[in-house]
Amino acid sequence: MKRDGFHMQPGQYVFLLCPKISRLEWHPFTLTSAPDEDHFSVHIRTVGDWTNALVKAVGADKDETMSPAKLPRISVDGPFGTASIDIFKYEVGVCIGAGIGVTPFASILKSIWYKVQRQDQDLKLQKVYFFWVCSDFGAFEWFQEMLAQVENDLTAIGKADFLEYHIYLSRGWDPDQAKNIYLAEEQEIDAVTGLRQKTNYGRPIWHSNFKQIADDNKGQHIGVFFCGPKPLSKVLHKCCNNYTSREAGGTIFFYNKENF
Repeated sequence: MKRDGFHMQPGQYVFLLCPKISRLEWHPFTLTSAPDEDHFSVHIRTVGDWTNALVKAVGADKDETMSPAKLPRISVDGPFGTASIDIFKYEVGVCIGAGIGVTPFASILKSIWYKVQRQDQDLKLQKVYFFWVCSDFGAFEWFQEMLAQVENDLTAIGKADFLEYHIYLSRGWDPDQAKNIYLAEEQEIDAVTGLRQKTNYGRPIWHSNFKQIADDNKGQHIGVFFCGPKPLSKVLHKCCNNYTSREAGGTIFFYNKENF
């Protein structure tokens, strides 16, 4: 949708209502656009009655495009804030998304990308670590495409080291796919995502990851931002506490979460 008086921050969400489907049902969706863009967007996965009805209402179940005059009216309430917008308060940021919890980081990574490209003097961030744990990449092809664009553009302006990402495919591959992944291991581009940095198979060893980040950023205040299920949130919160130094001038992890 075009931004007409709509002001947002990275990582925020809105509630949508489609009166053609129901005049009472408001549903929350995370914004996937950045404040720097001339529109705001959401990505909607069809997983229930309302989202399936929306697909039909906007003609997304057909090959031809529905004319704007026939599109249903959509009401928007928001945006509403989340802790993720605080990432710009730190010199080092760690973003962790699990499954659909990756969605808010589309907006955040885009916003960071815009600020780096225009050499924003107010940008405090110097390094971003991004972790994505997913069991089905097929549902998030749009995110892979966005990440590839950010990666290519940062490389083009000499900022390839600014974003370090780690993608974990926790399950969802069969023996044939595993064989193809093995055969493509020596290729420069990842066989699954098409990105330069290779996909990891299995689940992250979080204590090792946090130890490495702490060792590489001694004395820094590091903002950790997570969106995903509560059990994983507890593990990450514990890691932040374990690798925070109590000594003067030591490394400190600040934990922020959004659970579902």
